Order: sequence, then C-alpha cells, then structure tokens
Amino acid sequence: MQAILARPDAPKKSTNLSINSELLRLAKENHINLSQTLEQRLAEMLREEQSRKWLEENHDAIEAYNSRIATAGAFSDGLRCF
Repeated sequence: MQAILARPDAPKKSTNLSINSELLRLAKENHINLSQTLEQRLAEMLREEQSRKWLEENHDAIEAYNSRIATAGAFSDGLRCF
C-alpha cells in the first residue's frame, strides 16, 4: 500500500470555498488556522480512503489466507510458548 505523502515543499495554491459563517466566526475567535486544519484533515481523509481501497482490492486474498490458516494452521503453531 502506497502512502499518500504530499511534499512539504509543494507550492501552495489559492482556492475559494464556502463555509458555514458561524463555523468561520468561531474558528477565527479561537485562532484556528483554516489552511493548516484543512490540509491536515484532507491528508487524513486521503489516508483513510487509500486504506479502504487497499482492503477492498485485497479482500479475496485476505479471506483466502484466513481460510487456509483456519484449516491448516500457521507454520509456527508448534513453536508457540504461550
């Protein structure tokens, strides 16, 4: 699975967006940096989506592996000390 890593030195791009006016007021009152907050949350959402896609793409292989372990056991079953 590839990690989504935005280059820290990537140039910033101005954009327009609409936001609830009450949320904007509260964010300003609480000195919340909207650009930084959006970047952090967007990166988090992208990582979550990437993980979801990876699990979806590998679902069959994971199920097959789990089924094999359930029926045949793991190679280390006889070596466990706990």
